[in-house]
Amino acid sequence: MQLSEDQQAFKRDLREYMETEVQPDVDELDRNGPMSRDRMLGYMNDLRELGVGHDPDTVQEYFGDLWRFAIASEEISRVWPSLNVALQMSFPAVFVEHASERTRETMLPRLEDGQCIGCLAVTEPEGGSDTARPNVVAEYDEDEDMYTLKGQKTWVGNGGIADVALVVAEDEQTGVSDMFLVDYEHQPWESESIQKLGWKGVNNARMDFTGCEVPPENKLMNIVGNAMADGNEMTDIVPFPESVTDLFARQKPLNATFSFMRTGMAFMAVGIMQAAFEEALEYVDERETFGKSIAGHQLVQEKLYDMNAALVSSRQTARRAAEALEEGAPEARRLTSLAKGYCCERSKDVTDEAIQVFGGEGLKTERRLERYYRDARVMTIPDGTTEIQKLIVGKELTGTAAYK
Repeated sequence: MQLSEDQQAFKRDLREYMETEVQPDVDELDRNGPMSRDRMLGYMNDLRELGVGHDPDTVQEYFGDLWRFAIASEEISRVWPSLNVALQMSFPAVFVEHASERTRETMLPRLEDGQCIGCLAVTEPEGGSDTARPNVVAEYDEDEDMYTLKGQKTWVGNGGIADVALVVAEDEQTGVSDMFLVDYEHQPWESESIQKLGWKGVNNARMDFTGCEVPPENKLMNIVGNAMADGNEMTDIVPFPESVTDLFARQKPLNATFSFMRTGMAFMAVGIMQAAFEEALEYVDERETFGKSIAGHQLVQEKLYDMNAALVSSRQTARRAAEALEEGAPEARRLTSLAKGYCCERSKDVTDEAIQVFGGEGLKTERRLERYYRDARVMTIPDGTTEIQKLIVGKELTGTAAYK
């Protein structure tokens, strides 16, 4: 696919910002662990100027053009994947605009100022990747006209710094899984940050929502229904191209959300690969062994070939997934899961090969390769492990589920 002039300019501006404002500090920031709320808000404020954000004035530009979203996922991840994860995970903040009156009262001013951080609470301590049967339940009290959540989530990106959380839970009234928007101002939850191998800048957390009250207007099904009853189009509520929002009508909302997120993950993996490949390509001209540059060694060139092949094939796979998503094509779920699984596995391969090219030098913690390697290793697990992606693709190909 060929980027438009506007998309090319966006890519140039975003790369310049990342290289001048983030890259000089990224190694120290990553070593120091999860981003503080203030630092995250600072980056969000900067990126809004470039057209990346979730506030009403920016989100249509950011998500309305899937290729801008893809460019951002790749370019930000080329420098610091943690920042891209934190941005993507903030997506549920967009639903504040159509939530209950009490949520809008406290959170909408923050959202409009680009100061509202969101998170998506899906994974559970007991269930892992099983999103169809959540253990977190939403109990409805008719007298109070209020849901009360009960249960815990884990590995929630932004969980330790979020203003609002979109929580996957079973509605006890219907026995159906739904999503509930909780705002911290009215119903504070308990959270505990998780230390992890990679993505160290992301504030992943365990979260306990037990006792959090949620008005019925904050159930996602009702958020969408009430907003449409007020005359809003689906694209006003879920700020994707119309073809993408159609997926929300044809699929479970969580499946459609995952198709979008997994496309972003595929481009993230490409960004990590690009960074590792660039470092390796530069290093082979600098490093000499046996009296010549290692660029002239056959086995080094073989590794560069393998890395380049993985990078090129992954970028094309990610682009094909984005095209299917943009078209709202029937195969969008298969292709986005395929892209997520394939690209993230290749990012592991490419960063591993880059370290091998560097030899002992690649093992030093002051080299960025070890961070690329750690970040790539994380990629194959969130938003559905590679094994889950294989089962989704298998079901889409055969029409037969290998899971219940």
